[in-house]
Amino acid sequence: MSEVYEKLMRCFSCVKEKVDFTPEIALVLGSGLGDYADGIEVVAELDYSEIEGFPVSTVPGHEGKYIFGYVNQVPVVCMKGRVHYYEGYPISDVVLPIRLMKLMGAKVLFLTNASGGINTEFHAGDFMMIKDQIANFVPSPLIGPNMEALGVRFPDMSNIYDKELQWIIRKTAVLLDIPMKEGVYIQLTGPNYESPAEIRMCRTLGADAVGMSTACEAVAANHMGMMICGISCISNMACGITANPLTHKEVQETADRVAPLFKKLVTECIKNIAAKIAD
Repeated sequence: MSEVYEKLMRCFSCVKEKVDFTPEIALVLGSGLGDYADGIEVVAELDYSEIEGFPVSTVPGHEGKYIFGYVNQVPVVCMKGRVHYYEGYPISDVVLPIRLMKLMGAKVLFLTNASGGINTEFHAGDFMMIKDQIANFVPSPLIGPNMEALGVRFPDMSNIYDKELQWIIRKTAVLLDIPMKEGVYIQLTGPNYESPAEIRMCRTLGADAVGMSTACEAVAANHMGMMICGISCISNMACGITANPLTHKEVQETADRVAPLFKKLVTECIKNIAAKIAD
């Protein structure tokens, strides 16, 4: 048994001792959705620091706890704050929270984030449904001995973001009259923002938005057989697209500005996704 798997199971045992709850949907709350949990019918909360060996987020705006409860009667577990590779954790620790939510019982992983817009048709404040991703610039979380209990050695990645879930998100956005872009998300390591030349490279590779999270989480979830969907808030235009220098303050301010719409969209999507998986 690998050290990574042993650590995962220790964390799972610790969670089960503290919280008796089985979620259907796992939600990762990115920038701008930090207070989304305030509108949830909360059953339990668990700080990451209370879980043995669990990586703790060090980024401002990422509080660092699991929230267990109900969104429109749908049982969910929310990550209020994620762990990033640039914080110095091994990639196996970065995706440990995702794997843990699958072990808790979640069938669907709903990823959200704030990202930089590469597509010149995007604007700060837009939402982009993630249709595909590029994760080659961070280590694969599947490197090392394969954990057979989680998934196969060579998992297919042709449909990381579930087509049916994409259809649900697309339809929900139309019904709510919320404009929705679609595109490819690329994860780079951070924590520095990208140079103009690096953004030109990303555009050449086919990316529409860039960030420092999400893609590695989706790889780990896909390996475990979860249905995955994702929405990115374009919090700023990437370096070189405009003449403005990039700051974390700008990212947070934009995410906060569009947060009410983001919350409304996520809530309705969760309700509609739950109805679909119940069929």
